[in-house]
Parts: sequence; structure tokens; C-alpha cells
Amino acid sequence: MAKSVEKRYEEMVEEYGQFREQFGKILEAVSAVQAVGVDGDVHGALERLEDVVKRVRTGGVVGAGAKGHREAREKWLEAQQPQSQASPAEQAPS
Repeated sequence: MAKSVEKRYEEMVEEYGQFREQFGKILEAVSAVQAVGVDGDVHGALERLEDVVKRVRTGGVVGAGAKGHREAREKWLEAQQPQSQASPAEQAPS
């Protein structure tokens, strides 16, 4: 079981690294919103920010995005749980 936990942790770390690489795109989009002047297209800049956040969160067409990290984290947490005991039906004497 320890090996499974380690493997799941490594998968989670990999997914997190992919998320961090994509996170820079969000920061760039936020900077673009901040740079919009009084006569700029605030609405358009915010729409682009929303699109970028959605792609980073869901992964878009190709990747898994932050969703991949969430799934890897759930598997890692599940792998840490002790194996459940046999059900009462399995424990009943024959």
C-alpha cells in the first residue's frame, strides 16, 4: 500500500507542476485587465481572463488542467485510507 501512496503522490506532484506552468497564463490575463485604461475594453479583457481561467481549470481540449490535479489528489487521499474490513456477510461463518 505504501508504494501505491507514493505513486499517487508522484502523480499529484506532476499534475500540480502542470497546473503551475499554466497558472502564469492567468497572471498574464490579470495583468492585461489591470492595464486597461479608462477608454479600454474592460469587458473584453475580463472575458479573456475568464476564458484563460476556464482553460487552466478544466484543461481545455487537450489537457486535464487543475481538474487533473484534483483527481490525482483524490486518488492520493483514497490510497492513504486503511483498507476497509470485510463486510458482515463476508465475515459470517459458513
